[in-house]
Amino acid sequence: MAALSAWFWNERFWLPHNVTWADLADPAPGVEYPKAGHLLAALPLAVGIFAVRILFERFIASACARRLHIQAGVGRRAQPNAVLEKVFTSITTNPDTRHLDGLSKQLDWDVRKVQRWFRHRRNQDKPGTHTKFCESMWRFTFYLGIFIYGLQFLWQSPWLWDTRHCWYGYPYQVMTSGLYHYYVIELAFYWSLMFSQFIDIKRKDFLVMFIHHLATVGLVSFSYANNMARVGSLVLCVHDTSDFLLEAAKMANYAKYQRLCDFLFIVFSVVFFITRLVIYPLSHKAVKGKPQCPSHVTVCIQFANQIS
Repeated sequence: MAALSAWFWNERFWLPHNVTWADLADPAPGVEYPKAGHLLAALPLAVGIFAVRILFERFIASACARRLHIQAGVGRRAQPNAVLEKVFTSITTNPDTRHLDGLSKQLDWDVRKVQRWFRHRRNQDKPGTHTKFCESMWRFTFYLGIFIYGLQFLWQSPWLWDTRHCWYGYPYQVMTSGLYHYYVIELAFYWSLMFSQFIDIKRKDFLVMFIHHLATVGLVSFSYANNMARVGSLVLCVHDTSDFLLEAAKMANYAKYQRLCDFLFIVFSVVFFITRLVIYPLSHKAVKGKPQCPSHVTVCIQFANQIS
């Protein structure tokens, strides 16, 4: 394990030449550099965020949904049947003709009746409009809040206006409390999304979103560990810029405000295009050309581009 750890944390990969992890481990008095152990604070915070989400959806978002006449109605449920339930949970949720014929004979049911049962059973597991509205309202609230916090913090930071400041003195850059809080809150939120996937109703994109959240957690964690938090804060802010607009458009759609939904989606598309396909690639070009920049920066940014 020691050999594997030494290989993974190879200083030639993570740090500029002539810099070692030991140089960052013992800073001058009053100076704090990032350490991987700092990120452990994100785990209990993620549990707290998840608890806040449950309370928010139950008492605030649910009340807003009812105010907008989005009722938590229960759809038509499939009648209890042990044989069909066993097939549904252990074999297939959408049986083919061979299975349908076999089940029809076994239960002495019409094939259409068996098909109808499986359709109702599948719909039974889908989240209703009320549930989806509450989830979108929670994400909208968090994304908007963290975007405002991040923008307010970055507005006073020199690297927002000139990305060369991301590399001045790298990696000997002091970790400020504002940057630390921004990073840990973002990381905790994505940890909470990973937790909630195993508790929420399973969806078709479960694996895709799990990989997305896992990659995001990895990128945020590693960029913090080797003190690339300045670059990372810019990437986080660029991504947060459009996320809350998408959730707002979803909420308008669930509430059946179609014109508002269309308008918000157009705004989201424009902002997404500008931030992800103009600002982000141009920032990538600026980062790529800096001297003192470790070789893996380009790899990490290209990977972030692909999952975003």
